[in-house]
Amino acid sequence: MTRTLRAAAAALAILAIAPPAAAHFQLVYTPEANVDRPGHLPLRLVFAHPASNGHVMDMAVPLAFYSLFRGVKTDLAPQLSPIAWTGGVNAGAGFAGVLPVRRSGDYIMVLEPVPYLETAEDVYIQQITKSFVNKGGLPTDWHEPVGLKAEIVPLAKPYALYAGGSFSGIVLSDGAPVPGAEIEVEYLNHAPDLATNAFEAEAAVTPPSDAFVTQTIFADQSGTFTYGLPRAGVWGFCALGVGPDTSYAGKELSQDAVIWVQAYDMK
Repeated sequence: MTRTLRAAAAALAILAIAPPAAAHFQLVYTPEANVDRPGHLPLRLVFAHPASNGHVMDMAVPLAFYSLFRGVKTDLAPQLSPIAWTGGVNAGAGFAGVLPVRRSGDYIMVLEPVPYLETAEDVYIQQITKSFVNKGGLPTDWHEPVGLKAEIVPLAKPYALYAGGSFSGIVLSDGAPVPGAEIEVEYLNHAPDLATNAFEAEAAVTPPSDAFVTQTIFADQSGTFTYGLPRAGVWGFCALGVGPDTSYAGKELSQDAVIWVQAYDMK
């Protein structure tokens, strides 16, 4: 049974007293995915519910956090600072840091978090996450696999997408495609305020119903998926339980692959 089905089954017991929960998403956030000048971009690591502005989960110190530029790895973990990130329900432990950007090209940020125990489902969740920044409009290695246990490799530039267009990717487990992978999709509906370390209370859009908060799609038999991006902004894709590791600390583990992309209005 997938994590989505387990969550749905658990929710039936409390449906009369609680609204459906949105999906968990590990966020690696920078305010802009395209820059023209060198500098140090602020970033935040937050484990939350980006579409509904629901519960913020406490993050432990990451197992690894680094950037890749033309195959060169830069460890970003030593400069992380713990923060309390505030959502619409609570505040949870996250991290603040910076991404050094110098030469033109693609900067791929990779986060390997400590598995999080979701007590409502009695399973651990580890969302191995990628996010991208490009300097100078020069594409380099955005389309290359990083070699993660669970990974979504973009088939379109993740930082150069038009609203109304589409994003495609391929889901990999230890480098091998995952046929029929289940993928949750959410829009970053509450803008992050880096000055206050909080999501803004006002939502950008109002879903027609709870069914629209988390979109669910499936990859084809080659592990490839495509999703139309109806609105400008930041979009997250999470392939559920595709990693090879299935247990942690004596409990079931959902080892997920997350990727963040940014769409822009055509002006």
